[in-house]
This record gives sequence, C-alpha cells and structure tokens, in this order.
Amino acid sequence: MPSKDVGMIQALPGQVVNLLAGQVYFGSAAARVRTLLGSCVAVTLWNPRRGLGGMCHYLLPSRPPGLAGLRDGRYGDEAFDMLLEALHRHGTRPHDYQVHLYGGADTLSARTGTTFNVGQRNIEQGWALIEQHGFVLDAIDVGDDVPRNVSISLTDGSVEMRRGTPAPRSPLAPQKPVRQPNRSLT
Repeated sequence: MPSKDVGMIQALPGQVVNLLAGQVYFGSAAARVRTLLGSCVAVTLWNPRRGLGGMCHYLLPSRPPGLAGLRDGRYGDEAFDMLLEALHRHGTRPHDYQVHLYGGADTLSARTGTTFNVGQRNIEQGWALIEQHGFVLDAIDVGDDVPRNVSISLTDGSVEMRRGTPAPRSPLAPQKPVRQPNRSLT
C-alpha cells in the first residue's frame, strides 16, 4: 500500500536519525533526532509523560498554488499535519508536549545581496501553526543569519542547539555601515 506522505520517516530502536530537509520523524524508537538548518525551520516535540517526541524540518511555509500531490514534509503546514496525526494516533494532544522552534535564518542575503524572506516566512508559519493547534512554545531560537544544528534526545527530551557562523558577505551584497569611534581633530 503506497504511503500518503512524503517525508515521514521511521527509525530502528536506538537509532540516531539525521533528518534532512522535508523530513518528519515522530515516535519513541529513535535515540536522537538531529538536523542542520539555514532558512528552513525545525519544530521539536517532547511528551515527558509518554516518552514520545519528534521533529519536522520544513523548507517552505506552504505548498505553492497549483502544485498537487501527496502530503509533503517540505511544506510547514503539511509537516505539522503529519506530526498532529502521529501524536493523535498515540492518544496524545498538543498541550501534552514541550515544543521548540528553531531556524529561519536569512542565509541568502549575505551572499547575494537579495532578500527572499524565506526564513522569515517559515518562522511566521511555525508560530501560527504552534498557536493554531494549541501547542505551548517552550523554547525558541529563530532568525538572524546563522545556520543552526538542532538535536533532540528521545530518551529524556533534552534539546541541544548550536549556532554556526554567518556566511561571508558577497562583495555585491549591501554592507552594514560600520560605526567609527569619535576622534578629536586637534
């Protein structure tokens, strides 16, 4: 029977899952789920009573109009639907979870001098979906222009997030003015 979802992955007991963009994991089998983010957003979930958790890593807030297909983890609204369906299958509700929101960096403007606001739009979608579905946000680190490594332990729910270094600026990218110290001319 074909899957109705693109991006929902399974894990073996004790496995460390490296979540790629567009993938979603939920359950208790994996020991750890981790990912690397730029303008994408990751949402982590942890239910301390049941020892269940997961993460989604989406690229865009929603599917562009006119593109039909299977439910796809690349889109924030569809990745959230997959997480919600999985947690309901386990007999839990959104307010049972500790939720973290990460990513949404503006990684392109520093290199190209143009702004597409993909990161900002992803952040806004994450906020809206968390609120819409009754999750309570426990921690957040979003925006800026740095990549992030995010990892959640599914043995204790601890989340580690490390910020990377900003991308080097392109000579064509607009430079932020540098404030010069006041100097007297004597």
